[in-house]
Amino acid sequence: MSVKSKTVTTVLGPVSADELGVVSIHEALLSVVPGAEYAFDIAIDRAEIFETLAEKLKDFRAHGGGTIVDSTGMFHGRDVRMYEALSRTTGVHIVASTGQGPEEMLGGYFLTPQTNPPTPWPAEKFADLFTKEITEGMVVPRVERRGLAGLVATAATRTGMTATDESLLRGAARTALATGVAVSVRYGADAVHDLDIVLDEKLPADRVVVGGLDRKDAVAAGAPAKVAARGACIALDHVGTEDAEHITDAERAALVADLVQAGLGERILLSSGATGVAKGHPADDLRYSHVLTAFVPLLKAQGLGGDDVRRMLVANPRDLLAMR
Repeated sequence: MSVKSKTVTTVLGPVSADELGVVSIHEALLSVVPGAEYAFDIAIDRAEIFETLAEKLKDFRAHGGGTIVDSTGMFHGRDVRMYEALSRTTGVHIVASTGQGPEEMLGGYFLTPQTNPPTPWPAEKFADLFTKEITEGMVVPRVERRGLAGLVATAATRTGMTATDESLLRGAARTALATGVAVSVRYGADAVHDLDIVLDEKLPADRVVVGGLDRKDAVAAGAPAKVAARGACIALDHVGTEDAEHITDAERAALVADLVQAGLGERILLSSGATGVAKGHPADDLRYSHVLTAFVPLLKAQGLGGDDVRRMLVANPRDLLAMR
């Protein structure tokens, strides 16, 4: 079956993988720190949030964008019904995600099940939780299941993978094997180690994208090339962020050029990790169009051509997201 005949699950149902257009692979629409919805000093006005997100999505579309992947997973503000309305209003495809992590962001129910002594959830329980969101619909708390997730997104603890993190990653890999979706991994301390945990579940490497590979520690360790050499996709997903933790956009562009020169262009994905609306934490307040308006010119200045750019923004994410 060709990629063109495959489908991707969006919040409005399956669409042809070939209709996604330019894809931003690691973004956040509404991001709410768990518990912030109950804080006395935080207002969550859904109408206001909708208008803010609609404007940003329309801007993305106006600059040539086609698909936003909301890779926040479960319990961080995901609003399935709002995302459906946003997609209809703006014409932007939205791929929502299931998944959880890192451990510190899990609710107690997932950390201390009723066992004595308490033990981490096993991978099969996480796999069952994530799989149902892909095959039966994403949970709308206390109401229903609605819409299907099109990606399983996980994250490991920054200081190093915990036992619960390992269960999360293995559960995500088993979900991908059972359903045909891809896995997004935000690595913790060691990108190659975390990828190897997922691959140990016999998931093909090209069904995995490892994010955060424009962090300074990842670049210093040569992780982007090492992950790509294993056959996984690499996400430089903080384009526009220039701080103590990440390389600059100029350095990102040079890194992309080096990877393309090394024959790894088919593994590269780009995104800004922008947050449309944040509650309970500071927003990464970049436009979803930043890659298109500010970063693509830097890539072309590095000597990359239109085909190289289209491969990273259209073909590579299309191939990753297509159900198999």
